[in-house]
Amino acid sequence: MTPGKRTRLERISRDGRFVTIPMDHGITLGAVEGLVDIESTIDAVTSNGADAVLTQKGIAPRVHDNKNDAGYIVHLNASTTIGPDANDKRLTGTVEEAVRAGADAVSFHINVGSDHEPDQLAQLAELTDDADRLGMPVLAMAYARGPGVDEHDAESLGHAVRLAEEVGADVVKTAYSGDSESFERVTESTSKPVIIAGGSPDTDRATLANVRGAMDAGGDGVSMGRSVFQHDDPAAITTAIAAVVHDDATADEALRIAGLPVEA
Repeated sequence: MTPGKRTRLERISRDGRFVTIPMDHGITLGAVEGLVDIESTIDAVTSNGADAVLTQKGIAPRVHDNKNDAGYIVHLNASTTIGPDANDKRLTGTVEEAVRAGADAVSFHINVGSDHEPDQLAQLAELTDDADRLGMPVLAMAYARGPGVDEHDAESLGHAVRLAEEVGADVVKTAYSGDSESFERVTESTSKPVIIAGGSPDTDRATLANVRGAMDAGGDGVSMGRSVFQHDDPAAITTAIAAVVHDDATADEALRIAGLPVEA
């Protein structure tokens, strides 16, 4: 690994663990709650334990003055919920554009098992080559999604994260399989750091229990978007997540640290 890539990885993590808050959902969903005043949301999460935030390139001017020295990741593909196929992620930028936007890393979404996997696989492979030349880390968001694919099956998730490593990603985000025992199959499938998406847990405690389970299975952190930026208190839930990831807190301990209700 080049010194540049290693240095940039350190900017988006702490001691090899990651609390990343993606806020690229404006393309996918529009200007939803939490993203209208994205400046305040970025300030809240980065003031309370987020190691990095992630947006599309056009939001960069709204990021830098509000990220409190946290890292910045530029996402390079997207789709919309009102388009013909949400799994058909298309390129929205280049590594060079991310450099000009002041990014410390780039990210790319691939749906392994979808009809669009071949194109996305080729694009990810090309992107990692471009990024490597510039010493830029790549976060691959590698999901198991497609006809007949169980999005939380550990074998399928393991295949997705291994694919990401095989084509050159440095960090891999994927879905949580639902329990720590099965998620070990996912983390053992790659030598790269594995971080989990937020999903849609019913409660804060369930969110934090998923984080705890992933960490116990050898995971390296989180990349959680709507469960953070649309939370009633984004600062508090970020504090709680960071307590689990960086301080090895239990779910209940993290809730207490953050001043959130400890649900029964």
